[in-house]
Amino acid sequence: MVATATVATQWFDPAAAKGRGGQDGAAADLASRTPRLVARAREVAASVIHGAHGRRRAGVGETFWQYRPAVAGEPAQRIDWRRSARSDQLYVRELEWEAARSFYLWMDASPSMAFKSSLAQDFKIDRAALLGLALADVLVRGGERVAALGLGPPIAARDIIERLARALIENLDTIAGWELAPLVAFPARAKIVLISDFLCEPGELAARLMEFADAGASGALLMIVDPAEESFPFAGETRFLDTDGGAPFHAGEARRLREAYSARLAEHREAVREAAKRAGFLFLLHHTDRPAAEAALNLTLALASLTERRRWD
Repeated sequence: MVATATVATQWFDPAAAKGRGGQDGAAADLASRTPRLVARAREVAASVIHGAHGRRRAGVGETFWQYRPAVAGEPAQRIDWRRSARSDQLYVRELEWEAARSFYLWMDASPSMAFKSSLAQDFKIDRAALLGLALADVLVRGGERVAALGLGPPIAARDIIERLARALIENLDTIAGWELAPLVAFPARAKIVLISDFLCEPGELAARLMEFADAGASGALLMIVDPAEESFPFAGETRFLDTDGGAPFHAGEARRLREAYSARLAEHREAVREAAKRAGFLFLLHHTDRPAAEAALNLTLALASLTERRRWD
C-alpha cells in the first residue's frame, strides 16, 4: 500500500504479479504460507477454547428445559424417576433443543489486504485467514456448522481448518476480486462474520450489510488494521503505491498529510461502525501488531454474548 524511507513495507504489486505459471502472484505467495497459517490456526483455536466454552454437541442438547407429565406409552428410559418419586405423577425430564447454527466466514483477499509494514507481525491477508480458520475450528468444536462465504455450504468436520484453507487457495484468484462479501443464499438466522480491512465505500458496505440483515442474518465485522495505516509514521519524501494497481502518489513531505489523513481515517472507520450497527452486526477492531489469539478470543466471546442476548436459536 505504501512505501517510505522511515517505515519498511511489504506489498504485492497486482500490476506486475501476473505471469507466474498463469497464477496471480498474491495467490502463489499466500499458498506458500498456507501450511504455516494452518498450523498457527490450530494453536490459536486451542488457546481460545481454554477461554471460551461453546456447546460441545449439536442437535439435542444437555441443558435442562422443563419437567412434563408422562403420557401413555412413554418409554421407561425417558421417565425421571427421582422427580416422579416426589408425587403420584410420572414426569419426563425434557432438555432444551440445541440445533447447530450455520456460520459463514468471509476472509477478505482483495488487493488492499496484501500489505504489511515493519510494525506488523503479519500481512493483513494472512491475519484474516488465520483468524477465520481458527474461528472455524472453535465453532465446529462447539457443535456449529461453518462455511467460507461464497465457497460452499456449511459443514461440521474435524478437519475444517484444512478444508477451508484449501477452498481459499483454490479460489483465491476469484475472491481476490471481491471488494465486498458476496451475497449468497443462506438459511434463516445464519451468522455471518466478515474479516477485512473494510477499505471500501462505506455506502456500498452498508447496503450489503442491510441485504444480509433483511435476509435474516446477523453477525460481526472484524476490521484488520496494520499499525502503520493508523499511526501514519511517514516523514520526508514519500511515494505511496496503490495495491489495486493505480498510479503511485508522490506526497512530498508526508508529515504534512498526517492530520488530514487521521481525520479521514476516523471518519471512514466511524462510517463502517455505523453501518454495522444499523444492520445489527457487531464491530470489532484488531491491529496486526497484536497477538492473533487475542482477536480470536474477543470475537468468539462477542459472538457468544450476542447469541445469548438475542436468543437467535
